[in-house]
Order: sequence, then structure tokens, then C-alpha cells
Amino acid sequence: MNQRCVRDHRISFEYSRRHDARAKKVGNERLIKSGDVLVNSTGTGTLGRVAQLREDPPEPTTVDSHVTIVRPAPGKFHPEFFGYMLIVIEDAIKEAGEGCGGQTELARATLAEKFSVHYPEPLAEQKRIVGILDEAFDGIATAKANTEKNLQNARALFESHLESVFSRRGPGWVESTLESVLAVQPQNGWSPPAVNHSDSGTPVLTLSSVTGFTFRPDKTKFTSAPTNSQRHYWVKNGDLLITRSNTPELVGHVAIASGIAKPTIYPDLIMRMNPLPDRMMTEFLYYQLRSPLLRKEITGRAQGANPTMKKISNGAVRSLPIAVPSITTQRAIVKTLCSLTEETQRLEAIYREKLAALEALRKSLLHQAFSGQL
Repeated sequence: MNQRCVRDHRISFEYSRRHDARAKKVGNERLIKSGDVLVNSTGTGTLGRVAQLREDPPEPTTVDSHVTIVRPAPGKFHPEFFGYMLIVIEDAIKEAGEGCGGQTELARATLAEKFSVHYPEPLAEQKRIVGILDEAFDGIATAKANTEKNLQNARALFESHLESVFSRRGPGWVESTLESVLAVQPQNGWSPPAVNHSDSGTPVLTLSSVTGFTFRPDKTKFTSAPTNSQRHYWVKNGDLLITRSNTPELVGHVAIASGIAKPTIYPDLIMRMNPLPDRMMTEFLYYQLRSPLLRKEITGRAQGANPTMKKISNGAVRSLPIAVPSITTQRAIVKTLCSLTEETQRLEAIYREKLAALEALRKSLLHQAFSGQL
């Protein structure tokens, strides 16, 4: 098992790997069993994750060097109480590992010696607390699953309507290519030399500024490199941007620049373009480029030997098939899609707030349990 198997305070065997037991001898002490707590001891984003195995695995299973097995002292702890106890210090474990210089590894000695915990000694009291937490956490898990499902449904409803708009075209729609509706053809930006990266200076957009089909003007880094105000790489509010390199599912994400308050550069891995005002609205082109039909076309044209990173060329973007209705029709479609976008975002905000509240409740219950308030 590796660090990907430890998530959401549960252990998943989905991401585990097999090895030849005859070629790699494993001592019994390295085989995980019911009651063991697994702690991720390395990894950016995974360090410090804690989960307890509440039943024996279906077959002999061990962990790799990135996961630490923590076992309670025999007779001192109720097994499940011990698991909850380590979840309480999960954030502290993460902070200890990431300490200074971006360190993302936690020494096993640190894990054993650094953290202090408070607990009731009677096993009967530990069992009572486990019963309360189990019941409460089951309810929280159910509520969280329902909320996440509602969040997915809200997004799916929007995607379904988007697909319907661009697949069931009415009369008067003309088939064309992207380059034929553009006043400014797709053009890569400029990425200043890494040696000029700094804490201040000229802002440069990152891929995150466009990823997710929402423009984020705060997703920037800074450069001290000399710039030229006459060059093409300055982004303006209203520009349509598309990422030309990313993971297979994220390549070709689009967004309309907004909220830019000072001169800002867009990087080489992003293209900028603008439609002809009398042929296509920027908002209509944005929605069409993020529709399931065009997303499939874009990801299909992305290439690259690296399976986790794909690029789409300038030519592949310019020749994308685009459907062009009248400006009046475009305006009506954009109005409907904007309203649906606002409603979807409103629902997403509500569901995210509920998820945050459920997480806060979980942490509050754990705090009460280990401060003698339950």
C-alpha cells in the first residue's frame, strides 16, 4: 500500500500495488492488521494523512516506505479510540513534516516522540467515546455524501444543458472554423526566464488562472525581467484565453479575462484570442469551447509522449469546428447560459458551505472528545 491508499480517514485498497512475495520477503511486523493506524510520512498534499484499518485486509498486505504503521500499546487503548486519537493530531503531523524549506517528509522518530496526547485511561470510557464518535461520524459521512452528490448533480445539470444547446442546433447555424470567426488569432504568450522569478514585479498569469473555466486574476507569479509595452504578451480584460498544455482532462480549458487591474503578462502555455464582433460574441465562443462536443474535439487533438501532460498546437486550435448562429441567437443563448451559470454557482456555494460546516462539526466533536467534554 502507498500514500494514495490513505484518504478521507479511510483506507482504500484500490490504489495498492502487488509485488512478488517470494522476491521480496516481508516480516510479520510489516503486515498490516485490524487496529493499525497508517500515517503518510511523505508527499506534497498527502503528508500527515491518517486512517485506521478496522478489519483485517482480505490478503497479506504491507506498506511501502512512504507510509508508517502506528500500533497502540497492548491493553492501554481501545483500538478505535487510538485511531481517533491520531486523527486529532493529523494537522500537527502535517505541519511538523512541512516545517521549513518546504520539507515534505516526516521522520518516524519525529512521529513517535514529538506529539503529546491526552486520553482517559479506563478502557470503558474510551469505548464509550468511540460509540459516540462512531454514531456521529456515520451521520456526518452520510450528510457529506449526499451534499457531494447534490454538488455533482448541479454541475451535471449545467453540462447537460450546455451539451443540448450546441448539439441540437436550430435553423440558421453555419458550420465554420475557429480561425474564421477571430479578429485576433490564437497566439502564445511569453514566459519570462526562471532566473527572474521574484516576490514582486510584473505579474504573470499561471495555468491555474484559466483552469476550471473561471478566470482567476490572483493566480499569478512575478518576474523582474525587462518587459516591452509594445509586445503581444499583455493580457486585457475581455480577452479569451485557452490553456495549450496541461493534464489530458484539463488541457484546452478556456476563460474570459476579467478583474485585471495592472499590466499583466500571459505565459507561453496560454493562448489569447478575440472574435470578430459582428460574427461571434466572446461569451458565446467561450461557452461553445467548453461544451462537451468541443471538449472532446480539443482533448482528442492534444498530443504528447507524456501520458500525464498533453499539448494542443496553435494550428489545432485555429481549425476547431465552430457553429455560428446569428448574433441575435447568440445573445439569447448567452443570456440563458449566464443565468444558469449564476444559479449553478449559487448552489455550489451553498453545498461547499455545508461541506465546510460538516468538516467543522467533525473537528469540534474530536476536540470535545479529547478535552473531556463528551
